[in-house]
Amino acid sequence: MNEILEILAQDARIRPEEIAKLTGQSVASVKKVIEKFEKDGVIVKYKTVINKDLVKEETSFVRALIEVSMTPKKDVGFDYIAERIYSFPEVKSCYLLSGSYDLLLEIEGNSVQMVAGFVASKLSAMPDVRGTVTHFLLKKYKEDGHVLKKRKQKQKLNISY
Repeated sequence: MNEILEILAQDARIRPEEIAKLTGQSVASVKKVIEKFEKDGVIVKYKTVINKDLVKEETSFVRALIEVSMTPKKDVGFDYIAERIYSFPEVKSCYLLSGSYDLLLEIEGNSVQMVAGFVASKLSAMPDVRGTVTHFLLKKYKEDGHVLKKRKQKQKLNISY
C-alpha cells in the first residue's frame, strides 16, 4: 500500500506537513496525492474509532452481526441483492463472504426488538434471501486494529517476612 495511505490509516488527523516530514516529500506533493486519492475514491472517509460502550447516553443501542444466505440473480450475481440490503439505514457494514453464508451484515438499532423487526420484516421478506442467522454483539474488544479498553494490570502485593 502507498506510504501516505498507510500513515493516514493509522491516524486520519495527521497533517500533510507531518506526513511530508515522515516521507521526505514536499508538503505540496503530499497534499496533491491526498487530493487525488479522495477524488478517485481511494480515500472514502476519515473515521474516528469510538468506544460506544463508554459513551453515556440516554438512548441505548444494540449491535448485531447477521449472516445471510441468498440466491444470486442471473447476470448480476450477489451485487444486486447486496445493494438492496446495504441501502437500509440499519445496515452499517455489508461484506460478501466465502463459506456457508453469502453476506455478513453489521446492524445497529435501538433495541433487540428493532433488530428482530428488521430481520423479520425487511431482510427475511426479500425474495432472494434463503436464510439468516443473527448474532448479538455483547462486547467489542478491538475495532479497526485498535484495542478499545486496555485491561488493568493487577498489582502484586509485596510480601515480606
